[in-house]
Amino acid sequence: MKNLKLFALIILGSVLVNCDGSKKSKTNSFSFNQKELKSQYTSNDALKLQIDNAENVKIDSIVYFLNDKKVVSKKDATPFEYQWKNQKLGYVAIKAIVYSEGIANETSSRVEMISDIQPKLLTYKILNTYPHDVKAYTQGLEFYRDTLYESTGNGAGNGTGIRGISSLRKTDYKTGKVYKQVDLENAMFGEGMTVLNNKIVQLTYTEMTAFVYDADTFKRLKSFPYFKEKMQGWGLTNDGKNLYMSDGSEKIWIVNPETFKEIDYINIYIGANKVKNVNELEWVNDRIYGNVYLRDAIAKINPQTGAVEAILDLKDLKSKVTQHPDLDVLNGIAYNAKTKTFFVTGKNWDKMFEISISE
Repeated sequence: MKNLKLFALIILGSVLVNCDGSKKSKTNSFSFNQKELKSQYTSNDALKLQIDNAENVKIDSIVYFLNDKKVVSKKDATPFEYQWKNQKLGYVAIKAIVYSEGIANETSSRVEMISDIQPKLLTYKILNTYPHDVKAYTQGLEFYRDTLYESTGNGAGNGTGIRGISSLRKTDYKTGKVYKQVDLENAMFGEGMTVLNNKIVQLTYTEMTAFVYDADTFKRLKSFPYFKEKMQGWGLTNDGKNLYMSDGSEKIWIVNPETFKEIDYINIYIGANKVKNVNELEWVNDRIYGNVYLRDAIAKINPQTGAVEAILDLKDLKSKVTQHPDLDVLNGIAYNAKTKTFFVTGKNWDKMFEISISE
């Protein structure tokens, strides 16, 4: 009896049955022709897929998938060329299911999509300079109904080591006066924020919690846990429908604002290099503008692919604010749709600059 059970396990272990009734073999005589695959591709390249048939067996059909999405079904093993269209950057999983004599044989490989865009260098002109609370450790900045909203953290600065208090603020950008403010619990570190459907969503740094407030009253309505373990909150913006969240990695996550669950993500690239540490975010004319932490620069990012299309160097602005021990990096981008200008500041900066940006 033991031998019979062992024999049954061996048989069941070597042949599985698909839900469509076909058998799936764990031993595979089919594989991708690696000579036809490159390790890296750009949107200008064609992906050529060809299946090697080591045992020269009869092939009934082949179904090709990219990132588990079916792209084509073929009746033979002749090469198939796929033209990339708005493909997001990063690693792409390639899979083929080869049907032969009632058995489904699966083979897989992986390539990397990189950017073929040479980022443009943007220039700026300072139009106005406004006062900014020097104690505000700016993490998020956004205009909503002509009013400036700001999220601050409780950073210790560079010199004194005196920690501030994380807060959410509604301010008069011309005078720096704070109309309304609500503070976070002392242990929490406030991060990026955005306003969507008259609700403010504010991130926290390592507390893995996002808070939702009424934009008028600042009443806290609810909170959401992050969708990944040990995830950090950095920047946040929205496209009018979904949230876009950075976490210090090369990813920007697309998030459902009602459930705070992941919808998708993009990987940020310049050429073949991943771009990490994109912090405060702003959605402007179907592009994401993101502060690059510690670089005093802003990257203009394509939200479909993740390609950096342009870079704005703002390092000179730091020399135009009052120098003090707790002065920290550029962080904070707010676009005023009424004036079509950008407002930028930094952590513990005593000034905010209204700038126009051009190529």
